Amino acid sequence: MRIFVTGASGWIGSAVVPELLDAGHHVVGLARSETSAAALVEAGAEAVRGTVDDLDVLREAAAASDGVIHLAFKHDIAFSGDFQGAAEADRRAVDTFGDVLAGTDRPFVIASGVAGLAPGHLATERDMPAIDGSPISVRAATSVATLDLASRGIRSCVVRLSPTCHGEGDNGFVPTLIAVARDKGVSGYIGDGSNRWPAVHRLDAARLFRLAVEKAPAGSVLHGGAEEGITLREVAEVIGRQLGVPVVSVAPEAAGGHFGWLGGFVGLDAPMSSTFTRELLDWQPSHPGLLDDLDKGHYFRTPATAA
Repeated sequence: MRIFVTGASGWIGSAVVPELLDAGHHVVGLARSETSAAALVEAGAEAVRGTVDDLDVLREAAAASDGVIHLAFKHDIAFSGDFQGAAEADRRAVDTFGDVLAGTDRPFVIASGVAGLAPGHLATERDMPAIDGSPISVRAATSVATLDLASRGIRSCVVRLSPTCHGEGDNGFVPTLIAVARDKGVSGYIGDGSNRWPAVHRLDAARLFRLAVEKAPAGSVLHGGAEEGITLREVAEVIGRQLGVPVVSVAPEAAGGHFGWLGGFVGLDAPMSSTFTRELLDWQPSHPGLLDDLDKGHYFRTPATAA
């Protein structure tokens, strides 16, 4: 298939592209810069210059493709105070793809999240997000709208990713925890540290996206979680051991001051099941789990020693 991928040079996208190419697909990736475009071409893909705000570019690329995987999200503004704006841009892109693909029975796969889906409970693929008007629910509404595209003749699918998609080169939540531990001189967790984060290696996530675009039924919800839930205390203990710093509890009311922008996420209890996903697509994660990945040491290399 000729597959158009947004976010093709991002953390997940840069793993999805080779996964698709190795399976024999022709990949067209959206590239925001010349550097990203060159990386895509070097990987063996075709590059199209543009951003998720360039709706005409999205229309043309989707119309010329046999399927679309939408991974792009404006994380730069989302985590600097304008999550609402990022979510609204994402919705415009999804609506654009829906209009182009309607009636074609082509696959359309988007990335979404699980945080807040079923707090304190094991979230399954059958759970649906609450749409309450909050900024984060704007993105949740986009995932629901994507599923609704099945009624318009699109093989639409939502892949809910674990908050932690780990692997060498990760620049997300876990590296931020490590940076905070270095800065504070302690590795912290909230309260008793029993809250859980699901996790998946980005190469396992990439395989799931390939399987989704190849054969997921219309209207499918898939869960990209290789591990149902790892306690934050376990994560903090590995970080403390690797850095040689004490492991300490941080009071919930002090989370923002200690963890900065990550304070609102560190205390989340968001375990997730991927049983249905594994059975439906025969998805079998095979790469290291989060704690094993942390123990490999690559998360703790400083720039001077990483070469």
